[in-house]
Amino acid sequence: MLVELEIENYAVVEKLRVGFGTGLNLLTGETGSGKSIVVDALALLFGARASADSVRGKAKQARVAGRFEPARTKTLLSALADAGFELEEGELLVERQILASGKSRAYVNGRAATAALLKTLAAELGDIHGQHEQQNLFAARTQMEMLDEFAKTEKIVAETAAAYGTWRALGKKLAELRGDEQERLRRLDLLRFQAQEIEGAGLSEGEDDELDAQRTRLRNTEALRDSAAAAYEALYEGAGAASAQLKKALRALEELGRYETRFADFVKSLEESRAVVDDAGLELGSYLEGLDADPGKLDQVEDRLAEIEKLKRKYGPTLGDVIAHGAEARRQTEELESADQSAAAVEAELEKAGAAYLEAAKKLSKKRAAAAKKLGGAVEKELASLAMEKAQFVVELGGGEPQEHWTGSGFDRIEFLCSANPGLPPRGLAQTASGGELSRITLALKTCLAPAASKRSASARTLVFDEIDTGVGGRVAEAIGRRLKRLAGGAQVLCVTHLPQIAALADQHFRVEKEARGASTRATLEELDEAARVEELARMLSGEHVTEAALENARGLMAAS
Repeated sequence: MLVELEIENYAVVEKLRVGFGTGLNLLTGETGSGKSIVVDALALLFGARASADSVRGKAKQARVAGRFEPARTKTLLSALADAGFELEEGELLVERQILASGKSRAYVNGRAATAALLKTLAAELGDIHGQHEQQNLFAARTQMEMLDEFAKTEKIVAETAAAYGTWRALGKKLAELRGDEQERLRRLDLLRFQAQEIEGAGLSEGEDDELDAQRTRLRNTEALRDSAAAAYEALYEGAGAASAQLKKALRALEELGRYETRFADFVKSLEESRAVVDDAGLELGSYLEGLDADPGKLDQVEDRLAEIEKLKRKYGPTLGDVIAHGAEARRQTEELESADQSAAAVEAELEKAGAAYLEAAKKLSKKRAAAAKKLGGAVEKELASLAMEKAQFVVELGGGEPQEHWTGSGFDRIEFLCSANPGLPPRGLAQTASGGELSRITLALKTCLAPAASKRSASARTLVFDEIDTGVGGRVAEAIGRRLKRLAGGAQVLCVTHLPQIAALADQHFRVEKEARGASTRATLEELDEAARVEELARMLSGEHVTEAALENARGLMAAS
């Protein structure tokens, strides 16, 4: 439950700290005093979107912090553990900071957290219900979610969604394989041509670099021949060639070494040098012969390079890209050529996937149908306690097995139908429910869904109702108040109300006031003692001028509660 709430520089609240207790906590005040600000601040702790407009005046930031004593449910502990948090002495401190720039920060137990984590924790900490949610009740999606929550279908809904995803993916693949036959044939011709053109060229990785180097050599044949010939003459073949001179020097050193041993070491070095000179001479001789071997080679190299450049312009930019494109074109060609066989295989898989989806969706629908009857009866029972004794509430399932009804959440169509008056058939909520009736229907639904939400301890959660009594009064207001009081027997309830019949039932009663100080306005919140409660109830009964009769009436309401 929510133990304490702190608000700083949020909207018209400058600074306040308030502690809440078990049971029914009521907030009252004049219209526009800022009662709903407390609810909005709590919504921030539950992961709602923050806005820079909520930062008070010229403050740099707004801050909202809540201290909770949650139930140690598996879901809560798992969510905290996954995010690297843990309960500290059974408490959880959740904080939001909204900067004037519009950015917001979230903290759990003093450490940075994500808004997504806050939303996960919110399901275990509390539930906020306001007038906006009443309008959401008209949406088929909301009604479906409520029925699934009551039926506890989370696991089978996930199975159905997974089966639907598989079926849809296979359907898309089959459509792509079949596609337009003319387009498939045109693409097949193009891919065949590309694959054959590239494969027919007989390309090899790095070939263009080798050919480019070869072209450079061929274009400079005369200069290369002159240089090679000069080197060949000097080293090996000409008069006074280095090879012959080294041979002559070796013989002289060998003779000298017989008498002067210090020259013996040079013999081995000169032998190695002569071997190097001879090798270079032989290689130069071979090179010179090759230069004259094929005079038309340059034309061949030029033609090959031109062919490669053409392919690179079409499929490149590199030779490696061209080769890769050819391989991919061949792969796609083979795939399109075997499209009929592939389509048949995918079609068989699609049929199996459809059967798997139907199996899951039927189980889901069966569970929903059973829960729909129970939920309808439970809501009618709750409505009877809210002065709608003759009301009918029906959860109608439509849709069916045909594929046009298939979705990720099954093939059912859900609609809540209601008849508030005897003799009238149940119809959609938007057509039949007045504002006051809708308030009671939503309260009845909330009451029925509370124990079905999970295995968590309801007494550890905070149920927040923001002016759920809008549009009602008199006997209906008393009925709503009694329902809230009963709810508060098993959970902490925080309720913003403008009806004295409900406020009289409070276990803790808080008054919100707005006061002007110079050029600024601020809202304050005060817990009321018994005497102050009588005054507040009298104000709610009679308006600005509190009469003795109103005070007496207020005392009577409190005594009756």
